[in-house]
Formats: sequence, structure tokens, C-alpha cells
Amino acid sequence: MSLAELTRNSYQCGVSPQQWLGLCKLLVQQQDVGVDFSTTISNAILELYRLYPADPTLREYLQLALSDGLLSNVVFVSTYIRAARDPELQNGSTLDMLCRLALNTHYASGLSPAGSIISLADSQVSVLSKVQDALALLRIAHSLPPSNFHQLIVSASELAILLLSCVTDMSQVTAAQAMIYLGDANDVLQSLRLSQELRQVLEGFVLSLSLLMGDDAKAVRDAQMLHTMQLTMGKNDVLGTNVETDTVTCGLLLQSLMACRTCDFGAGSDLEAVAVMTGTLRWTSWAPNVFCTQLLVAALTCVAQSSAKDDHESSFSLWRAFVVGRLPRLVFALTKTLEAHGTTEADWRAAMHAALLSLSQRTDLLAQCDVVTRHGNGHDSDQDNNTLHRSLIREFIQQLLAVGIIEYTFAVSMDPMMVNDPRTRLQSEAFDHGCSIETYLDSKLTLDSSPEDTLLLLEKIRQEPGSHHCFAAVVQKRFTSHSTSLDLEHLSHLTRTLYHHDFALDILSLHLKISYLICNALEIISEYDCETVGDPQTAVSHLGDIVLFAEMVLAKFRISSPIIKDGKMYRTELLRCTSRVYQLDELSPEHKSAFVTWYKAIFDSNSEGIDDALLRTTKPQILLQISATLFSQAALARQENRIDNDTLQTGMSYFLGPLLQWTLVGVIHAMLFEIGHRALVAPFHLAIVQTILCSPSCPVVVRRLCSPSCLRLLSSKRIQAFPQSPVLDISVIRATCFQTLGVNKDPSCKALEDHQISPATRWMDFPKQEIHEALALARRHKAPRIDVTRCLSATSPSRFLDLLWSELSVASSLGEMETCRRLATFVLAMPRQLSSAPPLLPIFMYNVLPCLITAIDQQQAAEKGMNTQLLRLGSSPAFVTNFPVFVM
Repeated sequence: MSLAELTRNSYQCGVSPQQWLGLCKLLVQQQDVGVDFSTTISNAILELYRLYPADPTLREYLQLALSDGLLSNVVFVSTYIRAARDPELQNGSTLDMLCRLALNTHYASGLSPAGSIISLADSQVSVLSKVQDALALLRIAHSLPPSNFHQLIVSASELAILLLSCVTDMSQVTAAQAMIYLGDANDVLQSLRLSQELRQVLEGFVLSLSLLMGDDAKAVRDAQMLHTMQLTMGKNDVLGTNVETDTVTCGLLLQSLMACRTCDFGAGSDLEAVAVMTGTLRWTSWAPNVFCTQLLVAALTCVAQSSAKDDHESSFSLWRAFVVGRLPRLVFALTKTLEAHGTTEADWRAAMHAALLSLSQRTDLLAQCDVVTRHGNGHDSDQDNNTLHRSLIREFIQQLLAVGIIEYTFAVSMDPMMVNDPRTRLQSEAFDHGCSIETYLDSKLTLDSSPEDTLLLLEKIRQEPGSHHCFAAVVQKRFTSHSTSLDLEHLSHLTRTLYHHDFALDILSLHLKISYLICNALEIISEYDCETVGDPQTAVSHLGDIVLFAEMVLAKFRISSPIIKDGKMYRTELLRCTSRVYQLDELSPEHKSAFVTWYKAIFDSNSEGIDDALLRTTKPQILLQISATLFSQAALARQENRIDNDTLQTGMSYFLGPLLQWTLVGVIHAMLFEIGHRALVAPFHLAIVQTILCSPSCPVVVRRLCSPSCLRLLSSKRIQAFPQSPVLDISVIRATCFQTLGVNKDPSCKALEDHQISPATRWMDFPKQEIHEALALARRHKAPRIDVTRCLSATSPSRFLDLLWSELSVASSLGEMETCRRLATFVLAMPRQLSSAPPLLPIFMYNVLPCLITAIDQQQAAEKGMNTQLLRLGSSPAFVTNFPVFVM
């Protein structure tokens, strides 16, 4: 039995304080409970106070332990002021009782505060940390309802004065740490009504910190104070929002990292993502603790507003994977980058500690995460004693601890139950095998694993975000190794595993540049031939899995631009243009020869079919490029009665087998394109689509890639006019597509509003809707998002910037100036894939800004003043200073 269990059981069984003390001493003597038993006893009693506020028996337990020496006052003060941050303990009578007990024990000892309140062995950094906790207790005391039954404010003030008197030598404190403590003390001085004695002591503390900071640090501090002042001027000021409730800046940052995770500046890129975070930190001039707080609040806000269902990028699982599995590593990389600019590892640890303590006060946000987590995990019944939001926070704290951003003692103080947490399933399994998780995963992702075992393993990985980085590292290592050695058998197994499990691809996109895997695949597809292969049919089937994997990744993450890796450019047209139908005179001699040979082998009734010699003489790349043309010519030949239906069906059967089914994505898209252009003149094309798409042999990945395009086409009234026949039934195709996409809809319905092609007017309205939605989310204190790249696909950059200005001008006139500034900063300054969207800042400066200045000059005074304030953002040199990448 532990001391904590002994204390809890003794209290609940009515054991007297004297008997409890004797039992504790006996347990300490008989068992090796460790030298830190004082902390255990103090935490155990404080834990009971959460359930039994202001209980006098517990006070007797504490008083007896303190007077006997079993519990030192130094340990009690340290654990008390830290535990006071817990909302469950924030009862005025309880906190005052505990604080007064610590003070009376100190006064009775006759010792100085250094020795009674603070250990003589504590460093000044540790003392300052306790001063921060005491100031937090002071804020809590002022926030609780006043009462005639306790004097918590007086007690907390006395304790703060005693702790401040222990701050003597601050030579160990860095300028960055001093900045954090200075901001904390200034906030207390400016926002709370303090006693004269405490105010004098605190002002002396502030003066000492100011003298400690150099000129450069003071400049940063002044900039931060100015920024904070702008943010906290109150609701009557045009800036409006408080820094502690700002979710716009970091919300936009995180939404961008997630939405563009496969791009150059997304979450999957280490250096580029860190560069974006560094630019945001510099532009805001936030101190490290403020930046970390904003980042964590925005991260949990994104989780809270995500959907419990797996509906693409709004799913809870994906945000949980990012916040728990990826964000700690990005923050760690950021801290390492900024160490070269004056901050230290200790500075960032202190900042993250402060951020987590601040986050623990956001009970409303944690409650929202609780709801989403419950729905996301499929729990509708009552949960155990540990709430779900704490489970999410615990996972996050564990990952912060794993990468080294926070200290173990702090992590345990934030969540004492973390000590008793059992290992995760994967950790336990790896431990049982005597290896690391990475080695364990590497041993499981092999050809010997059955599909059921692989599915079970991937589900375990999905549920444990802490393992995602290891999984991505294993996949990257295997993919690179198998690609270099041209081991198609193992690479085929790996790619087939990945494209069958959608979330596995999401994990990879968060932790590595998944486009680099496409580069390896493109090299193999474009250069591979079967001329010297012993079994060409098996080799081509293996290569087909690589093709389907690459097509799935390109479609899922909308990768269309050329990919640059190690100075070499890889074009994706080989896989994105497989649906192109060529005229025979457009084909090169090599392609034309292959077309004639394959057409005769497949769609000639006198042919003996496909043999090894045919596979050896045709490069798979060429076969991929001519497959759509083969089917187009076959459909035309059937329409002209040059081949019969049996011959057409026999030819299609070759493509429904493992040998050629990897070419079907281009074939189906080609048929859909010709149907859309020829409609009733292409009846056999639609029959081909139905035969392939509805066949049990059609791979699920092919259906997934083709179903959206198919449903858009079938929503056309021209296509619905097709006469039904025993061999052609549009409702069957529609039902298959709906089932593939997981859409519950009646396949016989004629109006497919959800899948109709949007009219041009609705498409052109997308940029305005996107801006409106971003502003609406910001008003509700949620994390806004805006897809600038998609907006620029609907309109030109200059028109988009004009529209953005007009919408922000209206919003700023309603008192949302700060939100407008931050949204404009994101749009103009955030880097994007250059091949997808041009840099908007130069366009704004040289094309849009001169016209805006002219227009503002002609406005009325009130409107001119508001727009001039908004315009200062776009003409500020801060972008070039903090985001130099954008003007390149």
C-alpha cells in the first residue's frame, strides 16, 4: 500500500489524525517509499480536498504532519500553490484554510522565509517559479466571490510577500526569463487592487527585473507591451479583442499547416513549417510564454470545432493526430531554431509550463474538447473518473515530455495520474518484444503479416498519436530502401497497405513530405520494363500497386504541381493525364506500335490474349498512356459493329484482373469525358463504365478515385435521358458510387443536388463566402480558415485582393479591426506553393494599393480614418522583415 492509498483509506474510514500519523511513520520505516514521501502525503491530502472542501479533519491531518515534521512546510507550500491552479480546488474557504496553515506554520517556526517557505537549496530560478505560482494564487483570490467567512486575498498577499523576500540574486536569470516574470508582475500591478505593502514589494521586484534586462530585451518588452496594450484596450476600442482570447493568428497558422500539409510550407515539412511559425512569432512580437499559450489555445480550439465524423480535414481524428502527434515536434524544432537568436532551452520550457498552466484554466474549451472526444471515440455512456478532455491533454503532455519541451516534475504536477498511466498497447507490445516501437512496427509491416493483422496494427497506430512519427519513419525508410533496390514485391505490399487505409496516408502527410514518396514512385514507373524479368505478369501486377498508390496520393492531397526533390523536378502528368485519348497520328512510333499490338491482343476475337512476350516488349509506362485510347477505339468499333459485344466484354475482362486493373482510373475518366461531350452518341462508353465500376473485381481504390467524377456526370439532365436497358442502368452506377463514398442517398433519385456541378455564379461566389466564413469563425472565437489557393482558382489575384479589401473594410467599420488586420496578414504574408498561387504581397503593393489610396482620398472623414488604419497593415515593412520568403 502506498502513502496516498493509506491517507485516502484512513480518512474515508474515520481514522483519527494521530492514528493516521502513526501508520504513515510505520509505513515509511517498513517500506522503501522514497525520499519524496512528503510530496506524496501533501498531494494525497490536497487531492482529498478536491472532494471534501474546507474539511476540518483534513486540516488536522495536515497540521499534525507539519508539527511532527513528517511533512515539511517547504514541500507543503510548493505543492499547495501549484495545486491551487486546479479549478476543482478553487474554493475560497479551502484555499484560505490551506494558505493560513502554511503561514501559521512559518510564523511558529521562528525561521526566515528562506528555510521555512523556500528550501535553502532552491535555485533562484526555482524561487521565481514559486513567485509566479503565488501571483497566480493572488489572481484566483481576486476572481473568487468575496465572503465574510474567509480572507483569502489577505492570506495570499502575505504568502506572496514572503516568497518575494526570498528573491535575492537574479544573476542566474536570463533576459528572456526576466521578460516573462516582468510581464506577470506588471499584469498583477495593473489589474489587481493590492495592499500597500505588497504593491511596494512587487514594484521593487519589477525594478530589479528591469535593471536585469538589457536594452535589446527592453525593446522587445516595450514592443510586447505596446502590442498587449492594443489588444487589451477594451470592447469600446476599435481593436476590440484581448490577447488571451485571440484565436485568429495561431488559428489561421494551424489551419494552414493542416490544410496545406503536403505543400512546401505545410505540417509535413520540418524546416519550412518552422520558418512560418518563426515569422508569426516575430510579427506578433509575443513573448515565448504568450506565443505558446496562444498556440495551445488555438490548437485545442481547432480540436473542439472539428467534427467527430471522419469527413475529410474537419475530422477529430486528424486534428488529434496533428495536435498530439505532430505539433510537439514542430514546437521543439522551433525552440532549437530560436536558440541561435538568444533564447535558451530553459526559456522555452518555462514558457511552455506557463502556457499549460494557462490552458488548464480554460475549462470551457476543455469541456468542448470533451464533447468532441466522446463522440469521436463513439462513447455515449458515462466515462470513468478521468474525463476525456484530460485524456487528450494527458496525451499531449506526454508527447511534450517525450520530445523534451517540459520537465517530468512539471508534467506530473499538471496531471498526477500520469504516473500511474499504463503503457499504450503498442508500447506494451514493443516492450514485451524487447525493442523500440519503431523496430516493432518495422517487424510487423512485412509480407508475412495477414491483411487482418495489418488492419489491426494500423488501427492501434491510429488510436495512439504518439506512435505516428515512428510509423512515418518506418514507411519512409522502407519506401526508400525498396525503391532503390527495385524490390517490387515488398514495395507493392507496402503501397497496397497504404492506399487501402486512408488514415495511414493522413499520418504520413503530417510527418513527412509525402510528395517525395511520389518522386520515388514516378522514377520506378517511368523507367521500369519487364524485358529481363522472369515472371513479367507478377512484376506488372506489383508495379500496378505502386501506380494506384501514387494516383491515390495525388488525388487525395490535390498534388498537381511539379515536385522538386534534391534539385530534380518530377512532373506528375504521367499519372494525372492517363485519361487522355490520342488520335493515332498523335502517337509516337513506339506508342503506336504498342497500341496496334495490344488492341489486337485484347479486342480481336481471333487473338490468343496476353502473353509474357507482349509484356516484355511493352514498357508499363507506355501501356498506362495508351489504355484510355484502347478503350475509346474499342467503344467506337462496337458502335460501328466492327466488334461484337462478347469481344468487348472479353477485352474488358483482362483489365479487371490483377494484371491490368491499375490502368482503370485513366480508362474510366476517359470514358466519362467522352460521354460528357457526346452524350447520347456514346451509349457504349457508359456501358463500359458500368461494367468496370460495378464489377466485383474492380479495386475499391479505383472506385474511390472515379466515383466523384462519375456522380457529377450522372447528375446531368442529358445523361439522365439515356434509355434504360437490361445491360445499362444508371441507378446501378449511382448506387455503386454512393456506396463507395459512404453517402446514404436513394440511387434512383433524379435530383442530385449534393453532387451537381455548381453553376459558374456559385463558383465565382466562393472567395466571398470563404472570407465571410473566416470572419464569422473569428467572431465566435473559433479558429478561422481560408483557402486562398482555391479562391485564386476562381478569380484573379487582383480581383481577390479587391474583394478581400472591401469585405475587411466593412468588418473593420463594425469594430473588428484587429481581426481584419490578422486575416489580411495571413492572406498577404503566408507562403504558399508558388506553382499553385503567386505571392500576393507584391501584387497588393504594386497593383492594388495605389488604387486603394486614390479611392480612400475621396471618402468622408470617418470612413477615411477607419480605412487608413486598416491600410497601414498592407504598407507596413513588417512583412518583409518577418516573412522575407514572400518577396522572393
